[in-house]
Amino acid sequence: MSPKVEKIVDSVELGEGPHWDTQTQSLYFVDIYGKAIHKYVPSTKKHTKAVIGTYAKKIYTLNYKLAGTNHVSLIVPVEGQKDKFLVSVGRDLVIVTWDGLSEKISHQEKIYEVDDHPDTLTNRFNDGKCDASGRLWAGSMGPQPVNGYVEPHKGCFVSFGPNKQVKTHMTKVGISNGLAWSLDNKHFYYIDTHKGTVDQYDFDLKNGTISNCKAIFTLSQTDIKGALDGMAIDTDGNLWIAIFGGDRVIKIDPRKPETLLESIQLPAHQITSVAFGGPNLDQLYVTSAKLTTDGIEYPPPDHGATYVITGTGSKGLPGVSFKL
Repeated sequence: MSPKVEKIVDSVELGEGPHWDTQTQSLYFVDIYGKAIHKYVPSTKKHTKAVIGTYAKKIYTLNYKLAGTNHVSLIVPVEGQKDKFLVSVGRDLVIVTWDGLSEKISHQEKIYEVDDHPDTLTNRFNDGKCDASGRLWAGSMGPQPVNGYVEPHKGCFVSFGPNKQVKTHMTKVGISNGLAWSLDNKHFYYIDTHKGTVDQYDFDLKNGTISNCKAIFTLSQTDIKGALDGMAIDTDGNLWIAIFGGDRVIKIDPRKPETLLESIQLPAHQITSVAFGGPNLDQLYVTSAKLTTDGIEYPPPDHGATYVITGTGSKGLPGVSFKL
């Protein structure tokens, strides 16, 4: 059976960060520019959201405000705590309380802040996920004065573990994006969109460290246009990657450098991220954006919508919650 693409959620401005929660059988994702967290329940087709971009924060300069002080870029459930989520708001990590139904969250608590130096106050968090131990790995990016351009080498990449154990693993990051871990947790896969490569690191789960970076896939060596974005791994150890500006999701084998296995076309141009979900974890959920770039408009309903791809023949792994 060939893959089938179906639109499931109406268009948002910049959909990102899909996370499948096996406990509630729900898909969580964010609208970065809409400053909102979203929930979609496939069994009922119910879609809800809460805008949290009004999170109070001092505005240092006009450019800081434009850079995304209140932009929301990731959402991960907190392990063992009902209705609690780890969310990024601008440069902050925040624990929010949300019942998944209301249009507003009921509580929020800041637990960490990145890039709090004078030359990085315009940064914001971008993608993030938890490893098998419940430790969050997340990165930031520089300001985006216009769609399609991000100031280079201004971001960082950190991990945030239990008891607020923080490690900075990289600086001078362009756009911190896709993350995944090998099935045996010996390798970590990472995308800095500005580099144009999928990178592999040796991974130490116990100590929360990465080392020995090497590129294993280079988009420019294919005939696919666009940029590498969000990423997920399947139970065969293959990586599924969203191609922003490329109308597609690709599948690669990280154990065979520069090996493209499959390409699936979607109706949206700006594909942002992917996550496996569904009762059997065999449905690939895909977020997208509808940003006007280089004077070209990408309007709804197709652009910015959330999709599900079935019939890939692949299954994913459960999303890992954050261990506070």
